[in-house]
Amino acid sequence: MGRPKQFDPDVAVDRAMGVFWRKGYAATTPQDLVDEIGIGKGSLYHAFGSKRGLFELALRRYRDNHELVMAELLHGREPVRVRLRAALERLVRRALAPSDQRGCLAVNTATELAGRDAEAAAVVRQIFIRTEDVFRAVIEEGQRRGEIAPDRDASALAGLLLHTVVGLQVVARTGDASHGLHGTVDALMEAL
Repeated sequence: MGRPKQFDPDVAVDRAMGVFWRKGYAATTPQDLVDEIGIGKGSLYHAFGSKRGLFELALRRYRDNHELVMAELLHGREPVRVRLRAALERLVRRALAPSDQRGCLAVNTATELAGRDAEAAAVVRQIFIRTEDVFRAVIEEGQRRGEIAPDRDASALAGLLLHTVVGLQVVARTGDASHGLHGTVDALMEAL
């Protein structure tokens, strides 16, 4: 009979996600992962196959969490524009917080690996598509409620929101851009 696992794989994936998020895939070593998770290298490889296998699980976990967060940010009874602005402002505040200079794991992965890792790029595309879908649903709700002009292309507006959010995440990683990012949110809201 084999020994029982001495760790919770779900907790291990969450902790690994934090390491990959802070350091990036390439800079994260197997030793970083075992130190963070608190297991031996043999257990790491036995449970997850490889650093790459654990990274894919962590990226998929991020995808699922991100989808829930976006839905939560944009769900409510307030006017659509109020919800959209609040969600964008929260993303900017989070991106600029000194304690959270890690950016967005999806954006980080896209800039680091998308051209070299088709599987990682596919997961990132899923994140972007799902985010754009949430934006489109909220825009369509705003159109039905008369808050956003019904003749505007909801898909194009959702794409504008997604691309702006991705750009905000990249700019935030470069340092203090708080004034510019908040101004971008103002301009984006006016464009809707």
